[in-house]
Amino acid sequence: MLIGEVARRSGVSTRMLRHYDTLGLVRPTGRTVGGYREYSSDDIRRIFHVESLRSLGLSLREIGRALEDPAFVPSALVGDLIRRTEERLKREQELLDRLRAVDASAPSGWEGALRIVELLRGLASPGAARRQQTVLAPGEEMPVPAEVLARAVLAETDPNVAGALRWALARSGDDGVASVTPGLRSENAEIRRRAVLAIAELPGDAATAALTDALADQDAPVRRHAALALGARGATAAEPTLVAMVVEGVNDVEASEVLATLAVEPGSLDRIVGVLASEVAAHPADSAVRIRLAQALAELPGSVALGVLEELARDGDRAVALVASAFVRVVGERGRSGPGGSGTR
Repeated sequence: MLIGEVARRSGVSTRMLRHYDTLGLVRPTGRTVGGYREYSSDDIRRIFHVESLRSLGLSLREIGRALEDPAFVPSALVGDLIRRTEERLKREQELLDRLRAVDASAPSGWEGALRIVELLRGLASPGAARRQQTVLAPGEEMPVPAEVLARAVLAETDPNVAGALRWALARSGDDGVASVTPGLRSENAEIRRRAVLAIAELPGDAATAALTDALADQDAPVRRHAALALGARGATAAEPTLVAMVVEGVNDVEASEVLATLAVEPGSLDRIVGVLASEVAAHPADSAVRIRLAQALAELPGSVALGVLEELARDGDRAVALVASAFVRVVGERGRSGPGGSGTR
């Protein structure tokens, strides 16, 4: 088959076929009397092999080595191609994110666009101090898009930089919640934790709704962060998680304080006392749990919890009884001073 016919049937240009011949990649088996290239069926099969390997991203030199080496193992080369492609896609995604950030900032001219680019470079710095300085440095003349801050806060591992990013995100307005909420759907629990911490510092109903959804997260730290933030906002949906935190002894002091805050809501105090009392009954053999529950009961306003504390003061465990007895005196004095008394801390 002559070169023109091969080009029509294979879709490979005559120019490329001649290039393959020059490189020794696909040399036609024969020549006509007039000196024209004549390809056999094996030559055409080799052309298709070359084109298939090119479609995977191999260079012509790599293709030549692969076709000539009888011991060639495709898996190693394919694995290398996967890594190279992933790296290229990562670079292209970073470029796309950078372009979108510049576009979102709506710069009025090249000077503004270049300032945003410099900001992005600072946020990507390997040095935590540089990243923190970048967050804190911009003034009103260079507002940072919320989506840029959200992406940075979800990726940040340094606690000081993360705090600065959450502060900046809280100042970015209503876009902050929408930008960071997708982090709650990440498969990575650490990213979900960063997201819930950021949302906890954002105001508004959208943030409250996102935190409420986070109460059902499979990761316990995510649930706990959400419960502390929701309880501080007066959301009674946080109560079960807060009580569980007291029982488990994880951030139990903070959970007790938030429960005390929730107890001022109408109808909440009796319900919270009842739940804590049921937990006391459910842990008769664990003195540490009963002590934490006594502390939580003592935090509650008024003297409604006094009866439960008096029972704990008669507990068979001396440590529990001593702690509860001290709280009985504190709560009793608070009850005599009126309903406005404060907690033990």
